[in-house]
Amino acid sequence: MLSLLLTLWLCASVGAPAASAQGSTSTASTAGSTSTQDRSVSLKQLPGNILGDQKDVWLFPVKLVHGEHWWPTIGVLGVTAGLVASDAHTAPPFRTTDDFSGYNRVLSGTNSAALIAAVPAVIYGVGWLRKDSYAQDSALLAAEAVADGFLLDIPLKAITARRQPLSYTGNGPYTDSFFNGSHNPFHSGGFFSDHAMAATAVAAVLAHRYRQHRWVPFLAYGLAGAISFSRITTSNHFPGDVFFGGAMGFVIARYVVLPIH
Repeated sequence: MLSLLLTLWLCASVGAPAASAQGSTSTASTAGSTSTQDRSVSLKQLPGNILGDQKDVWLFPVKLVHGEHWWPTIGVLGVTAGLVASDAHTAPPFRTTDDFSGYNRVLSGTNSAALIAAVPAVIYGVGWLRKDSYAQDSALLAAEAVADGFLLDIPLKAITARRQPLSYTGNGPYTDSFFNGSHNPFHSGGFFSDHAMAATAVAAVLAHRYRQHRWVPFLAYGLAGAISFSRITTSNHFPGDVFFGGAMGFVIARYVVLPIH
């Protein structure tokens, strides 16, 4: 199944001769698509790009102080808070059922992480073999978005020390999950979900870069959604962790990584 998913992703990356021929500075002319020039990226530029991204990420509160982006921020934080408040009701159904055992085996933490990492790696490799700079840039931008998300998540996990649902039995109570888990940011679980963030970040980059193929966004976000949901069904994360992680992956990819700096 994983090889099939990778094949589909590969089709998305190299099956667009019009887009790839135009290179990383192109504007797609496919009917129904409106393309803008994305950020310049290369292996040499990547470390500097990530450092610049982190400045934008950590200075985001300054924009709030100046009255910018209030409604999206309120929306994301409001939904996250609502999901956290519902932990005692949303966690038990997944802790007391075996209905998702097959799904969880296929999209285990290891398999999901391998798939997320393999997608940009395969796209970059095939782009390199085909001398397709657009595919290579797409893979690097996806990797940049994931790296930015991890650098945000590490301190949040260390501070919040959120317990995993699987550390509880039965019906919880699940109300003491914050600040009572591991402060090791590389420990499983925590706030927010790395898998959800990374899957959504990769999906957001590829869905944007190959949006002239209308099926690509559906496939990209569909796979990201499946991976994100598996973090709940395996009881590695609460729904609020997954939602916030996915939101961060999307926001970082679309509004930090892709725009021209």
